[in-house]
Amino acid sequence: MSIESLTRYCLSKKGSSQDYPFGDDVMVIRVASKIFAFLSERNRQPNISLKCDPFIAENLRQQYPAVTPGYHLNKSHWNTVIIDGSIEEPELFSMIDHSYELVFKGLKKAEKEALL
Repeated sequence: MSIESLTRYCLSKKGSSQDYPFGDDVMVIRVASKIFAFLSERNRQPNISLKCDPFIAENLRQQYPAVTPGYHLNKSHWNTVIIDGSIEEPELFSMIDHSYELVFKGLKKAEKEALL
């Protein structure tokens, strides 16, 4: 699994876009105005940070050593996933879907309607 394929999957979500508000080394993927994924490299390991329900976040951390509390993010609501091949693609896509859905639900009504 590569950062490029994760990026393509994130950008396939309705209303998603990418930018680099924190510099060239951290790509941000948004739905409307809200961030649902951060893609970067730390310690020569690609990673993706995703929003997550706190209960599910804790379960994922216990299940996968590659899933840690969000790096420089709210540790209850964000996970950082090291892309080291230990998590299968369908599971990573499911994590991205969950993040997108959580963020989409939190959009303002006008933002949601503009995407539908």
